[in-house]
Amino acid sequence: MISVPDGLIGLLVGAAGTWGFMRLVAARSREAKRDDREEPRPDERFDRLVETLPLGAFVLDRRGFIRSVNPAAEALFHIDASRATGRALIEAVPSIDLERHVASALLGRGSSRNVMIASSERERTFLVSAYMLDDDHVLVLALDQTPLVALESVRREFISNVSHELRTPLSAIRLMVETVTFSEGDADVQAMFLPKVLHEVDRMVQLVEDLLELARSESGRLPLRLEILSLGDVAASVIETFAQRAQSLGITLSIARDDGADVVADHDRITQILVNLIDNALRHTPAAGDVTVSIEREADEAILRVRDTGSGIPYNDLPHIFERFYVVERSRARERSGTGLGLSIAKQLVELHGGTIGAESDLGEGSVFICRFPLAVSEIGPES
Repeated sequence: MISVPDGLIGLLVGAAGTWGFMRLVAARSREAKRDDREEPRPDERFDRLVETLPLGAFVLDRRGFIRSVNPAAEALFHIDASRATGRALIEAVPSIDLERHVASALLGRGSSRNVMIASSERERTFLVSAYMLDDDHVLVLALDQTPLVALESVRREFISNVSHELRTPLSAIRLMVETVTFSEGDADVQAMFLPKVLHEVDRMVQLVEDLLELARSESGRLPLRLEILSLGDVAASVIETFAQRAQSLGITLSIARDDGADVVADHDRITQILVNLIDNALRHTPAAGDVTVSIEREADEAILRVRDTGSGIPYNDLPHIFERFYVVERSRARERSGTGLGLSIAKQLVELHGGTIGAESDLGEGSVFICRFPLAVSEIGPES
């Protein structure tokens, strides 16, 4: 019989980390008070509590063999309790780290720590607590921390990227301001450095605005003023704003459009998508190159394509280009003056409109970005 040490229920509550479990214990207590004659034995009550835990639980003997497995552990580790019982824990959950953690608990050094456990699908991180129940049994509790670990990794990477993007222009601004300060009013020095200071400040302002825009779109708090729009008309208007820049770069910017491609969308947000995609294409296309925007209908969708004859995207980088701050050629990123957020923002805005975005590219042969939007209902006819 397993003897439950004092304070173990508190340990289980702390490991579960949920009010649901506390309410369950309280409910069990109330039931027991209503009818003392039906109160289960301590070991039966313990077994019931372990069964209902929202985290995986194993009870092992001193050899490390499984005495019992709760349903949560079956689901977490994809095991069958009937087959696992009586076998060594390492057979059911192949992990040297977990085995060592249990061995430490058997020596009286119970503790909680993160343990990496690989499966056929991926590597996962579990917060594992292992403690002696009595002289002959060990309780092992496992909580899947993989989503939290992934979020923490994203948070750290995001902070690192933002810090880098802000530190670089700030360092440049400091250096240039110091130069102007010590130039004792030299007009040539001021003419050389002050415009550059303004440019770096503008880059930081744009970065902050892009971060705010991305945060709003990812959180779903970005309001959309929906109306029926001609995707071709919006694209033509945006191209006009880029005409002078394209000409100065020696790039041919053109449009091919289907006037029947109407969508229900927010004019400003569709404009922003086009601005981000065309700006990206111009920055990666050399002089004498081409950037073509095409609008057409396919079945019940309006298709927007932005094609360039630029440097292209390496195959290994292609799946990551819509990630925040992802840069294919980091050494040349600052030359192109992007914030690393344009494609991420475009993706979020396209998806807010119920659409999809993707890219195709061959290194050295250019790229094409493809956005698909649902056609406005009035534009979906029998010919579609």
